[in-house]
Amino acid sequence: MGDAADRTVDRHRADALRAYCRDVERTRVTGQATEHSYRLALQALVQTLGGADVRALNEPAHVACGAPDFIIDRRGAPVGYIECKDLGVDLDRIEAGEQLERYRSGLPNLILTDYLEFRWYVAGERRDGASLARLDGGNGVAADEEGLAPVAALFDAFFAADPTSIGNPRELAERMAAKARLLRDGIERIFAREDRPGPLHQLLRAYREVLIADLSPRRFADLQAQTAAYGLFAARCLHDPRDGPFTRRSAVFTDTTPFLRDLFGRIAGPGIDPRIAWIVDDLASLLDRTNMTAILENFGARARREDPTVHFYEDFLAAYDPALRELRGVYYTPAPVVSYIVASVDRLLRRRFGLADGLADDATIEVEAAGGGTEPVPRVLILDPAAGTGAFLREAVARIRSTIEEKGLAGAWPDYVRDRLLPRLFGFELLMAPYAICHLKLALEIGGADAGFALPADRRLGVFLTNTLEEAHEGTAGALFAHEIAREAAGADAVKREKPVMVVLGNPPYSGHSANRGAWIVGLLRGRDGAEETGSYFRVDGEPLGEKNPKWLNDDYVKFIRFAQWRIERTGEGVLGFVTNHSYLDGPTFRGMRRSLMETFDEIRLLDLHGNAKRKESAPDGGKDENVFDIQQGVAVGLFVKRAGAGDGPARVFHADLWGEREEGPGGGKYGWLAANDVETTAWSELAPKPPLYLFVPRDEALGEEYERYTALTGIFPVNSVGIVTARDKLAIQWTAEDVRRIAADFVSRDAGDTRNVFSLGRDSNDWKIADAQRDILDHPENDRHIAPVLYRPFDIRFTYYTGRAGGFICRPRPNVMRHMLAGPNLGIISCRQQSQAGVEWRCCGVTRSIIESCAISNKTRE
Repeated sequence: MGDAADRTVDRHRADALRAYCRDVERTRVTGQATEHSYRLALQALVQTLGGADVRALNEPAHVACGAPDFIIDRRGAPVGYIECKDLGVDLDRIEAGEQLERYRSGLPNLILTDYLEFRWYVAGERRDGASLARLDGGNGVAADEEGLAPVAALFDAFFAADPTSIGNPRELAERMAAKARLLRDGIERIFAREDRPGPLHQLLRAYREVLIADLSPRRFADLQAQTAAYGLFAARCLHDPRDGPFTRRSAVFTDTTPFLRDLFGRIAGPGIDPRIAWIVDDLASLLDRTNMTAILENFGARARREDPTVHFYEDFLAAYDPALRELRGVYYTPAPVVSYIVASVDRLLRRRFGLADGLADDATIEVEAAGGGTEPVPRVLILDPAAGTGAFLREAVARIRSTIEEKGLAGAWPDYVRDRLLPRLFGFELLMAPYAICHLKLALEIGGADAGFALPADRRLGVFLTNTLEEAHEGTAGALFAHEIAREAAGADAVKREKPVMVVLGNPPYSGHSANRGAWIVGLLRGRDGAEETGSYFRVDGEPLGEKNPKWLNDDYVKFIRFAQWRIERTGEGVLGFVTNHSYLDGPTFRGMRRSLMETFDEIRLLDLHGNAKRKESAPDGGKDENVFDIQQGVAVGLFVKRAGAGDGPARVFHADLWGEREEGPGGGKYGWLAANDVETTAWSELAPKPPLYLFVPRDEALGEEYERYTALTGIFPVNSVGIVTARDKLAIQWTAEDVRRIAADFVSRDAGDTRNVFSLGRDSNDWKIADAQRDILDHPENDRHIAPVLYRPFDIRFTYYTGRAGGFICRPRPNVMRHMLAGPNLGIISCRQQSQAGVEWRCCGVTRSIIESCAISNKTRE
């Protein structure tokens, strides 16, 4: 019986395949067939081969927005996808193209076909291929009987494909990122193809009106893709398998803000645009077959990441868009670092301000009311201006709750949350996905199952989607979805402008190439706060810094410190606790910043966590020194205290070091020590920062005084600069003069597009453009005059095309100094103010007869 049944099934499917070939031939014979003409026949074949539960969905609206031609589902769940090309199309060329590369990276089960040949891909790799027929010389289709069985087997495998459960965080991050890119591209296509404004256009307009004025459709699509992808991940972490399969429709999102709830409904819930729903459904299917227990267990091994839904975002963003992660400085804080800072802030509130309950203290103060008179407000208002996924705010809530329980008031927690916690807990976040997760995690911490109650329906969390470093809005517009988004912006602006924030804490982003260049924060760095001028980081003791390249003062972490300093100055008292890049402790460029901080605060405590791979730091005993983050840049914890009426003198400054490995060694390494200590148990040494540098690190003051008695190099050589910067070394720096001559001639002979590809130049930047570089050479055609030797690295003489024109072939030619080297014979002394490697004899000095590149003496500093 079994063999007969198998033969019947085989015969049935063979007949279906032969009938399909005849349908394709009949359609082709008409002479008017297009690629779309064969889809009905293929749809019928797929559903016959797949059985009663399988549907092949072919919706033109989906296809127009970037979906494959067919979405195959079984009982509502996606099984796979089929992308069709016209008869006779070269599938090898299609396989190598951008469209299929995108599909293969984002879709785990895919068939590519020209209606006669079928290629099957699993997780991006071609798994099988078979041909059902071939085209004859005319319009006929010649069926291949030997191809029937292979094609049937290919479809059997396609329908049966059950991607294995994912239990590895990196693999899940990569798969989620691929689908998020598909979603981003799908949303972009809606904007590119749709003439009439639709729901997504309205949503973009609302964002522009209230939150991000210059938001482009591509960046908007990016925000929505991240939110949907990571929001579904968080919902999956909370999903109980006993409730059935995880789907887009079963995902439960947070109610902590109407804005967020409405937003999720529009991009991943009932209000989703049907043209992108297929991608979100596929993402939900991926998450449904993810072994979430294994994912959660795998976290924490490297960096004490005890909250996986918080820290998984770092891996996701690195896979989704590494450039965005770098631009926004997205690196998350190990739990012991968070613990040390929050515990220290709590201690400082108790000891320095007499607040017996620290962060939990619900004392009030009188402030001016908008309508005149005064009104009581909480004294301990808490803000994380770079909240990310909520690590610091969550730890603060946990510490506050512990204090309430220690006082025997655990039963009062719901009333405390509603009346005394929510009104004074705030966070700002610019990236959509971590903002959403922050709401989810805080909602669980404040009112989860352990707390025994739900977050009050009439109260929202004070975490807002906003850019901390942009000036508060003067007003908001309201229409469509903008009603909720306007309320979101208004809430953030009130905290920036009006709330007397007392505590600022967190881990602001580190990004030397800052994307935050708004006039308000740039002015604040220079001491401009409206009509007032105070606290400039670009001046010290009333005089300009005189730095020719003070760009490191524009790093994002510096801007966040300046924001926090400004906010506490406006309040009149407070505590700032940040973990940041530690360069500001001793970098010469930061001396105005250090002096400004000493003028604002009355107590500064700096715990240098070291771990600077760029400086090749090692522990004092010669042992290994590791970073507490997975980055090369060393970091430090800064604790700054300002008390009302503490006097006008400069701050007392204290310093401590923490060396060694992250998890090994005495006390469990750096992590173990940080988790067990706070500001009161740290062995501090008091410093006496002095002009002109006001260093925040220990130094031998006797040697320092002797050093300062000598004349600076810049005093001996008043004509000085850093070396040239080409912006494109592979183009502008060559081994021989003949190489430069050949490259220059080739470079100016091509159009911009061809030049970009041939020389792998990437995009133009603000200070270097292909057209300007070509014009520079064409305006200075005398090769022998302009081809010059350049000291590229120590004892490494190469050649370049030098005209002295800024923004030309060489981005920054430094002509005020380099013209003297070209006019020789002259000698130039090369030096730099800081040495990258700590603990070794100073050796950054040299002599040159030629112009030099900016890293000629050291590739770690350009001063």
